[in-house]
Amino acid sequence: MYRTHTCGELRITDKGIETTVAGWVQTIRKFGAITFVDLRDRYGVTQLVFGEELNKLLEKDPLGREFVLQAIGSVNERSNKNLNIPTGEIEIAVGEFKILNRSSVPPFTIQDDTDGGDDLRMKYRFLDLRRNPVRKNIELRYAVNRAARNYLHQKGFIDIETPFLIKSTPEGARDFVVPSRMNPGQFYALPQSPQTFKQLLMISGFDRYYQIVKCFRDEDLRADRQPEFTQIDCEMAFVEQEDILNMFEGMVKFIFKEVKGIDLASGETETLPRMTWEDAMWNYGNDKPDIRFDMKITNLVFAKHLFPGKKAVLNKEMFAIPPLGGGGATVLAIAIPGCSEYSRKQTDELTEWVKRPQIGMKGLVYVKVNTDGTYKSSVDKFYSEEKLKAIADAANAKAGDLVLILAGHEERTRKAISDLRMEMATRLGLRKENEFKLLWVLDFPLFEYDGENNRWVARHHPFTSPKPSQIETMINNNPVIDNAAEYLEHPYANIKANAYDMVLNGNEIGGGSIRIFQRELQEKMFAALGMDKEEQQHKFGFLLGAFEYGAPPHGGIAFGFDRLCAIIGGSEVIRDFIAFPKNNAGRDVMLDAPSTIDEKQLEELQIKLNLKG
Repeated sequence: MYRTHTCGELRITDKGIETTVAGWVQTIRKFGAITFVDLRDRYGVTQLVFGEELNKLLEKDPLGREFVLQAIGSVNERSNKNLNIPTGEIEIAVGEFKILNRSSVPPFTIQDDTDGGDDLRMKYRFLDLRRNPVRKNIELRYAVNRAARNYLHQKGFIDIETPFLIKSTPEGARDFVVPSRMNPGQFYALPQSPQTFKQLLMISGFDRYYQIVKCFRDEDLRADRQPEFTQIDCEMAFVEQEDILNMFEGMVKFIFKEVKGIDLASGETETLPRMTWEDAMWNYGNDKPDIRFDMKITNLVFAKHLFPGKKAVLNKEMFAIPPLGGGGATVLAIAIPGCSEYSRKQTDELTEWVKRPQIGMKGLVYVKVNTDGTYKSSVDKFYSEEKLKAIADAANAKAGDLVLILAGHEERTRKAISDLRMEMATRLGLRKENEFKLLWVLDFPLFEYDGENNRWVARHHPFTSPKPSQIETMINNNPVIDNAAEYLEHPYANIKANAYDMVLNGNEIGGGSIRIFQRELQEKMFAALGMDKEEQQHKFGFLLGAFEYGAPPHGGIAFGFDRLCAIIGGSEVIRDFIAFPKNNAGRDVMLDAPSTIDEKQLEELQIKLNLKG
């Protein structure tokens, strides 16, 4: 063995013992005839002391940062203790040492606060992983993985591997495809999820399955997505929605207790809050609301057909003015606590913020609820003090609050006010990284309307069952939309899915559904999505056939493992919790992948490139 102890193991109780340690040189400090070296490994840092004799050797052959070093010596008590680290009360008086390997000067400092930018650190990721913050993230990832496996094992789940080389079914994101040399002109696909396999396992009698599994999507990457990602993939047979919600609430509570020592609920039986999709969109503007803070949206003018059970708080005609888009627009407001003192410069900056292409609004209207009982607005010439008060009251604004109002197209405006809510919460320090609020969002629409092709698309995926009370509606009605202008009147427009998402701090961390398990209903779903019988058989004949051999009722859920780890670690950047991530362009800058392949390989695959432009 190259070491008897790690660099994070020794304590004052070990004083006087002989030890051998090995690791990387982090810092070198020379004081006259004595040299101090901080030696680092995965477990911590230990100070080494080189006396006069050894110091002469170091003068002839100096150590450098990141040299791999073995040191043998005795454990002494430090005179200048560093109580900020576990080994800070001791040091090792080195009797002999050996340089196991030398290092070039690293391209950035291997310290908590590094001088390396993202691109540089990704290129030299093997060095970045030596840094404490990154190492701790990877260790946290392992802890979450271990806790999830322990919980699922206790609950009778079995880990079953499913294939990575499967059939392409490009309904959602694009598949990554893999050519088959033995079957020229034919391709495998990498799985976007093990969805059909886990349903087949339910039919096979494995009633509790899980897998912590890689998934692949060749999609245009948004800020923090990866082309390959990891899921905690789970499925259960002979269960209803309530069974799944209770089971996986328990898993997430268990993970937080094991990894963070946090109780997410005051009692074992206490359930997480639940919210319908409609209420989430109405109150927060999105289906994954951050409930660490309040700041609910006020719907001043809205699309009645989307929220049939809701009532307007003010007269629609009140907003029929140019700055608010006319009387037909969606008008949404939000009261920002304690911000009535915002200057003109600050409100102008907010206006520019909502005009950014990422938000896409034409402007912003504000109403200041001053502490002296007066009102000031950017639309004073259109509104009397009385009307401004009515708007402020409708938005539940208090003295000292700032009411922000957006107007425009329903979908864009609702998303924009949601983004504005999150931005203001960030500015006000309301999104605390050490605070965790979970909830379930339920009762999603089963279908979304595709206006370009005048047809339905699955909001979740095509294997999701409608709510039990709406199965007959789906079976007994034709999915074809005869009149595109009246698609909202179609019976399918109001069918709700037996689906559920778990949301943590404004991020969807898991989603699932009760699955279709009858052939007739599954064929009806495929037909609703525009698949004829031939296409259904070609793409999913294996599953439809399996349904004829006694498929049990079943359902499941998949958690975004990378994102769950990131949020538990106090971040929303998943790259920091993946050992070797891709950049935002989907490239591995360390390996320089993807890359071209040899002409010989292309010939073996019988593939000829025809690159455009």
